[in-house]
Amino acid sequence: MSGPDADEAVDGPDPDEVARASADAMWAADRASQGLGMMLLDVGPGYALVTMPITSAMTNGHDTAHGGYIFTLADSAFAFACNSHGEKAVAQHCTVTFLKPGRLGDRLVASAHEVLRIGRSGIYDVQVSVDDEVIAEFRGHSRTVGGRWDA
Repeated sequence: MSGPDADEAVDGPDPDEVARASADAMWAADRASQGLGMMLLDVGPGYALVTMPITSAMTNGHDTAHGGYIFTLADSAFAFACNSHGEKAVAQHCTVTFLKPGRLGDRLVASAHEVLRIGRSGIYDVQVSVDDEVIAEFRGHSRTVGGRWDA
């Protein structure tokens, strides 16, 4: 079959496979995320979904989740999303807004989405939620640094 309805062959590797291979390579060496009990649930081009339980060691003097741990979870989801295209990327600037506290025993879910990628720079938004209620918003700016995860 030919013409506008024909399936056209796409050159290059499958973007979902590149995202998964990049995440697998990163995860294998990511002792910080693993050590905090994070789990990478899903990854795709410009996207990542990561969870983390709040343990007693992660609570602060207010008996809520320490903001640094919430930031770390969001940063990990951001890292998997911005490295999902196969190019090695790092954070160049990040901000977080805490909306509600996390609590001991909560399972936080961070969902990272690519907003824009131009040249070596990218912008990603991450929502951190508990039971589908957003408790923090994170924005990360990435920069590729050379090298590939799939090389």
